[in-house]
Amino acid sequence: MNLRPRILGLDVGNKRIGVAISDPLGIAAAGLETIQRTNTQADLEQVAAIAERHGAKQIVIGLPLNMDGTSGEQAEKARAFGRKLAQATGLSIVYEDERLSTISAIKTLTIQGVKTGHNKGLVDRQAAAIILQKFLERATPPSSA
Repeated sequence: MNLRPRILGLDVGNKRIGVAISDPLGIAAAGLETIQRTNTQADLEQVAAIAERHGAKQIVIGLPLNMDGTSGEQAEKARAFGRKLAQATGLSIVYEDERLSTISAIKTLTIQGVKTGHNKGLVDRQAAAIILQKFLERATPPSSA
């Protein structure tokens, strides 16, 4: 079995940060927790502590591009957070297009019978898992049988 370094996935919003983690094989992503944002320094410290606790070697941050693929204000906020997080943790930061991840998260949870209206933290965790899963699938070459 070929174990790979763990990777954190983040869905960075204005109020919350959804956090997901890769499995030891680097194949699957799972929602981990949701951070209620207070201030940037505290947010960075919480993400850094989670990364350290799980032995993460890389962090994937969802990049909220506009539907036409251009960068807007939210994408710049995500990049600014990523730059600060790289300084705070010393870890490699990668950005992954997160368009429609929240909608996909809501659909997935709804299919599972989970009510999402009052559980936005769960939606954020699921969106982080979707972002990370997309990255893992792109980064892992298909195995040849």
